[in-house]
Formats: sequence, C-alpha cells, structure tokens
Amino acid sequence: MAKTSGELEQEFITNARELTGKSLEEWLKIVGASGIDKRNDILEWLKKEQGLNHMQAQFVAGIFMNNGQPVYINENALLDQQFVKCKEIRPLFESISARIMSSFEGIQLIPKKTYVSFTAKREFVAINVKPGEIRLGLDLGEEPYTDRLQKSRLTGPMPRISHMVVLKDMEAFDAQLTQWITDSYHRTHKK
Repeated sequence: MAKTSGELEQEFITNARELTGKSLEEWLKIVGASGIDKRNDILEWLKKEQGLNHMQAQFVAGIFMNNGQPVYINENALLDQQFVKCKEIRPLFESISARIMSSFEGIQLIPKKTYVSFTAKREFVAINVKPGEIRLGLDLGEEPYTDRLQKSRLTGPMPRISHMVVLKDMEAFDAQLTQWITDSYHRTHKK
C-alpha cells in the first residue's frame, strides 16, 4: 500500500541527516538565513543550489513556511483546514466521500494541503472544497468536455485529473457521475 504524505514527511524528518547530510533543524536555519520568503522560490533554491530532490525540498520548504511545524503528519487537521471558509459544505463532502469509499476496494482518502485525494493505485478522484460547492476532479483522458463534465480547474492535483463536475447537493451524484468515477478508477488501474 502506498505511503501517505504524513508517513513520507515523518520519514524525512526522522532521516533528514542520513538522506541529505543535514538535520531538518539545520535546513530550516539555512533557509531562514537565505532571506528567501516565498515557498516556490525556496523550493527551487533548495533543488538548484542545495542539491535536494523535489520531495526533500518540498518537505523543507513546507515545514519552513509552516513555522517549523510538520505539514502533513496530522492529516485530520489538513482535512479540517479544507472547510475553514465553507463549513456549510462539509456534510455534502462527507456524503460524497462515503459514496466513493463504499464503491471501490482498497481506496485511501488522503487530505492534501489544497485538496482531498481518493487514491487506489493512483489518484482517480480529487476534490476541491469551495464555498457552496464541491469540485470533483476525474482522470478521464480524452473524454469530451460538456456543460456538466468540464475541464478541470482544481487546485493541487496532477494534470492527469483532466475533468471536473461541480456538485452543490447530492442530487448531482447520479448514475452518470457514478459511471465517470468508475471510468476514472479503471483508467488508473491500466498497466
């Protein structure tokens, strides 16, 4: 089973010195002394100037920008953070999640910083929580866009999440959406 972002982050924190030659605390001091204050600039600087790989740089930059605190270890806090500006949409999210989780075996719900991922072998559904709506992203490849099945405008997931459906209530979770989710799931399981 794939490791969660929290598990990977904890491994990095524990093994930073063995992996990079410096402890996390040393990396945080180096970043602080650099004077760079934007996350993406820190990320690029760590990769190009300090020789960290993308994941290592991502953990260091994320923890630095989070006041030295881990970002992913507490996944419940990551999930709760999605609803800070739109608490009213949480019941809809919970209903959608329950429907997806009960429809397939071996699925993980993985809260990320800007979205929620539903993953089996690969991510096949991604959700952005917005005030008054859920944007449910899917991996549907070349499926034509329609008024309902739109080009993805989600924040966070990889580009293979190509399409999205906007849901404002559970009535929109119909047979057609169920089929699109199933199609996305099967696309992620192709070899």
